Amino acid sequence: MPSRGFLVAALTGLALAALCDLFSIFAGVRYRLTIDGNGGFPTASHREVEAAASLYETAARYQVMLFLPCAIAFAVWFFRMRRATGPLAPDRFRNGPGWAIGAWVVPLVNLWMPYRVAFDMWGAATPLPSDGERHRPRIWPLNLWWALFVFAALFNTFVATKYEDAGTLTEIQDGLVQYILSDALHVLAAAAAAYFAVQLTTMQRSKAMHGPYGMGTPCSVQRLEEQLTD
Repeated sequence: MPSRGFLVAALTGLALAALCDLFSIFAGVRYRLTIDGNGGFPTASHREVEAAASLYETAARYQVMLFLPCAIAFAVWFFRMRRATGPLAPDRFRNGPGWAIGAWVVPLVNLWMPYRVAFDMWGAATPLPSDGERHRPRIWPLNLWWALFVFAALFNTFVATKYEDAGTLTEIQDGLVQYILSDALHVLAAAAAAYFAVQLTTMQRSKAMHGPYGMGTPCSVQRLEEQLTD
């Protein structure tokens, strides 16, 4: 059973990343309002524009500085969770534990392979249905996290390309608005990732402690019925 420290480290990394994105949103809005042009020219003074631009660049530096350690913290938790869920249902996994790390670093493959690993972990950690129950695993936390993550990553790449090519004030303003939307998507993706991580960890611990059927195992129910009839 993985230590809670790995989950705490992953959640801390996600929180720090979200805070940097919120700071970037604030700096981006401030910069956008400062260069709100009139006839193609900013209405604010040159010093105000420079101050707003400097704050926005500072926010971007914080995002770059914290990205790698935050990503490593989440990837380590992801790998440890893959090892912990493996014994719960070995037949559910289509790839070895190494892919819990490798899936993140292979270009293009990292757009779908981590989801595949996460889907197998989620299925392995989901309690089996009791007699008469239909097996309907609740996977919307996983799907929500991955949809937001992929869309935010692709949208950020698109926005970065357009912002670098911006040459006019109007194009810079549009690029800032798009960057603000991109940062907002990253905040939502971080929140969804945190919820997914907590839910998966809770499910894994419950199944490891109470057996394949979770807390309401048929064996437990049978023992209770025997005690009541004695």
